[in-house]
Amino acid sequence: MSIIDVYGLQSCDNTKKALKEFKAKNVMVEFHDLKVSGLKKDKLAYWCKQLGWEKVLNKKSTTWRSLAPAVQQAVTDERSAIELMLKYTSLIKRPVVEMNERVTVGLSESILPNKK
Repeated sequence: MSIIDVYGLQSCDNTKKALKEFKAKNVMVEFHDLKVSGLKKDKLAYWCKQLGWEKVLNKKSTTWRSLAPAVQQAVTDERSAIELMLKYTSLIKRPVVEMNERVTVGLSESILPNKK
C-alpha cells in the first residue's frame, strides 16, 4: 500500500477534513504543512503542469483578497503564479493530494477511498 501525500495548512478546514476522512478510512497519509516545511519550486511547478496554475492558485482566499490590485494583476501566467505562491503558500488551494502519481487540489470526494 502506498502512502498518500497531503499538502496543506494545519489550520485549514479543508485540510483538516481530508485528513480526518483519510484517518477514518485507515489510509496512511504523510502530511506536509506548507507553513512549516515550505515548498520547493519544482514540486509546485509539477502541480501546475498537472492541473493548470489557475486551479492551484486560490483566488478566493483571504490572502489573495489582501494583495494589492497591482500584485493580483501581475499574475498572468504560470511563472508569475508560481513565484507568488512560493512567496505566499497560503495562496495554494488546499489540500493538495498526491496519490499514485495523481494530483488533486481542493477537497474532493473523488480523492478519498471508497467507504468499506
